[in-house]
Amino acid sequence: MAIMPGAEPFAADGGTVGVLLIHGFTGTPHGVRDWARHLAEAGLSVRAPRLPGHGTRWQEMNQTRWEDWYGEAERNLDALLDRCPQVFVMGLSMGGTLALRLAELRGDDVAGLVLVNPSVLTLRKDAALLPALRLFIPSFPGVPNDIKADGVRELAYDRIPLRAAHSLSQLWRLVRTDLPRVTQPLLLFSSTEDHVVESANATTVLENVSSTDRRHILLADSYHVATLDNDAPQIFADSLTFVRTHAPSLSGG
Repeated sequence: MAIMPGAEPFAADGGTVGVLLIHGFTGTPHGVRDWARHLAEAGLSVRAPRLPGHGTRWQEMNQTRWEDWYGEAERNLDALLDRCPQVFVMGLSMGGTLALRLAELRGDDVAGLVLVNPSVLTLRKDAALLPALRLFIPSFPGVPNDIKADGVRELAYDRIPLRAAHSLSQLWRLVRTDLPRVTQPLLLFSSTEDHVVESANATTVLENVSSTDRRHILLADSYHVATLDNDAPQIFADSLTFVRTHAPSLSGG
């Protein structure tokens, strides 16, 4: 299956502090590529994988499940751990969901978390129909390019594959149940206006993790895909500061 131009994974080998960056549901590494470059230019070793089923055709995504996406994220975490004593995990939307799951299951292997509009639930009433709908309807129209900045577009599917969406909802339940297992330092960004992920998601994460070091930053000038939006420079700068704060071995930190 051909990969969309621009959807390729990102990798940069830098110093002994690593960062795993995970893109969102129906998205691609394009959504976090500028973020990845910023961190790599600061001397970090960075991986931003393309999750299975993403960056090709939405039909292919319907053949994948959350375990496939998590497996690819975990494989890249292990690759970074082979060269880096400390690895931070960062994610956008569902990328934040997977980052939380890694923190829950991998414990000390995750030095800290940076989440941008992470998803762990939905308040949409029609979500209750998803287990049945997925058996008869392959996809719904998506909400691509939820970006406030003019002229910026996210490289993502314009359809929501329903079998994959149902699998994501199963991941949400697991992540919510195990949020108290998250003890790592946490930096969470959430947009004050987000047409994809409700504000209850950030509240649920912040109120249930066990992290004693947690910080919440509101983004007033971005929609859901904030890593490509007006507040992206703040996300990039603050996440680098977060890594330097919690990785004293980082050169220049």
